Amino acid sequence: MLGGELGGLRGRKSNEQTLVHTIVVLIRNTTWRCGKLEKSIVKHLYKRRVNFGKPSMSIREITQNLNLTGKKKDECLDAIKRLEKRNIVKILPL
Repeated sequence: MLGGELGGLRGRKSNEQTLVHTIVVLIRNTTWRCGKLEKSIVKHLYKRRVNFGKPSMSIREITQNLNLTGKKKDECLDAIKRLEKRNIVKILPL
């Protein structure tokens, strides 16, 4: 039983690491029916695009710039997945 739990944790940890090493690309600047965290992610990506001309950013940079830690970091990953599902952003492996 204990070995199965450790294997599950190990798989989760590697999944989180691969998500951190991915790039998020802004496709559309719309936040209709989005939550507060999702709006802040899209707003941050849009400002970066306007200022520097690059519509993409790594997930690690997003969590650092929005000062997210712990449970909020997990919520941020979920919010990015929801944004991808709604075709607002695109998640690309690094």
